[in-house]
Amino acid sequence: MKKIIVLLAACALLSGCATPGNTWKEFLGVSTKGIEEARADALTKVFDYDYKTCYEKAEALLRKMPNVSIYFKDKGMIAVYVINPNTTSAGIFFKEIDSGHTQVDVSSESTPTKEWVANNIFYEKISPQEKVEMEI
Repeated sequence: MKKIIVLLAACALLSGCATPGNTWKEFLGVSTKGIEEARADALTKVFDYDYKTCYEKAEALLRKMPNVSIYFKDKGMIAVYVINPNTTSAGIFFKEIDSGHTQVDVSSESTPTKEWVANNIFYEKISPQEKVEMEI
């Protein structure tokens, strides 16, 4: 019986367009799939900082922002949850242009979340967070 359950679980994880890794990320609540897909509509700015400085400045600012929690980091991205009033994810993507310039893309499936996070990162200061009204 255990073998059948394991086999069915493996088939479920391996079927469809979702990868096993992303399935587990979604299950654990740390998937970045939505913000990666929303990157096509990201807000973009090129900074006059090297990659390392830009990444560190953005991360420090994100840690100071109210109702923001970093849930995933790697070399090219920082993913955060923004609570306003629901939890919405946003992604901050970094691309080295040259030794003194770094492109930053901010994406989210929520336009108000994307704009608020981008304004904070792009202007390098924390602006007040306007409460987003939920539509029913």
